[in-house]
Amino acid sequence: MNLRQSLALAGLGCFAAAASAQSSVTLYGTIDQYMSYLKSSSGTSLRSLEDGAYLRTRWGVRGLEDLGGGYSAKFNLEAGVNADRGAAADTSRLFDRQAWVGVNTPVGEFRFGRQNGSAFIRGGYTDYTTRTLGSVVNAFGVPSRFDNDIAYFSPKLFGALNFDLHYALSEQSAASGGNRQSVFQAGFDYTAGPVIVGYGGVRAKPAKGAAQPKSVFYDYFFGNYDYGQGKVYLSFVRSNNSTVGSGATVGVNNAGTILGNVGGVVAGTDANVQRTYNIIQLSADYKITPALRVGALVGRINDKDTANDANGGSIGTYYDLSKRTTLYGLWHTLRNKGDQTTGAGFRPSGSAGIQSTFTAANDVNGRKINGLALGIVHRF
Repeated sequence: MNLRQSLALAGLGCFAAAASAQSSVTLYGTIDQYMSYLKSSSGTSLRSLEDGAYLRTRWGVRGLEDLGGGYSAKFNLEAGVNADRGAAADTSRLFDRQAWVGVNTPVGEFRFGRQNGSAFIRGGYTDYTTRTLGSVVNAFGVPSRFDNDIAYFSPKLFGALNFDLHYALSEQSAASGGNRQSVFQAGFDYTAGPVIVGYGGVRAKPAKGAAQPKSVFYDYFFGNYDYGQGKVYLSFVRSNNSTVGSGATVGVNNAGTILGNVGGVVAGTDANVQRTYNIIQLSADYKITPALRVGALVGRINDKDTANDANGGSIGTYYDLSKRTTLYGLWHTLRNKGDQTTGAGFRPSGSAGIQSTFTAANDVNGRKINGLALGIVHRF
């Protein structure tokens, strides 16, 4: 090999090393399994191994390429898994949680594709559970993510403010009111010392001329105070995104959503869109040691149109075996008001929906549901 060839190979090696340093692809995920015990005041009980009390089992690939000048290209593909059975969380698609590509610029980040929404990404501000199992707000449900989403995320403004905007196209024909059926989202969070306040909201209109022309809405407000050894959380939600169950849960009140929590559009045929709920919740946690944290919350779901409300609460503890592995234990309760026909019908839910849960109206509507969970979550 002559000197010219040696220099050329050395140059190529330096170029490859520089290119490698400017881009990255990361495989990541979580595995969360727990033993669940649920008991209804009807006398029915359930024991099961469940997935995702705290962090939904998932795996994903994310990438970043530095384009120079403050610009970078990004992508994220993420799939949910029912680890207790080794099955895909959504058999209709591979990447059910996220599938987007974007560009980060000096004036903000632009993303295109299926991605987490404004209210969902602020779940960590909701309560000590990060709005998972044991959270009354989570028992009501939150619109999580939508297909065909075009989003903008601002840089941090004034060192304290972030906001994001989303427009998810319905991809329906204009003649059928498809443009109107698109889903709009917006959110912000503002930090002032130990205090964080913010909002995440969703608006989804039905097709023009629909039998039920009212929009589905979800407004989430929060405030946190970090007192050093833990946080105090206050959350408030106002929404009409709740309806009766269907299929296996037919007759169970509040077992479904009008606007899909993971995508979809509003058909404008569900009369339950006229019912508004207010959810208020107070929570706090405390770090006994750097590895051991305990927390508690109380909350109330108020049906503004009937007396069929629900109260709930939980007490939980989390112990970090390492930076990647956490043990947790949780007691939680929901107390639905009313009778077994028209009463409130809220059920507990984790980061993933509970697979072995109550599906009969007699076990849910107007019933008290208590639960225990013992689990482990590992991150990689």
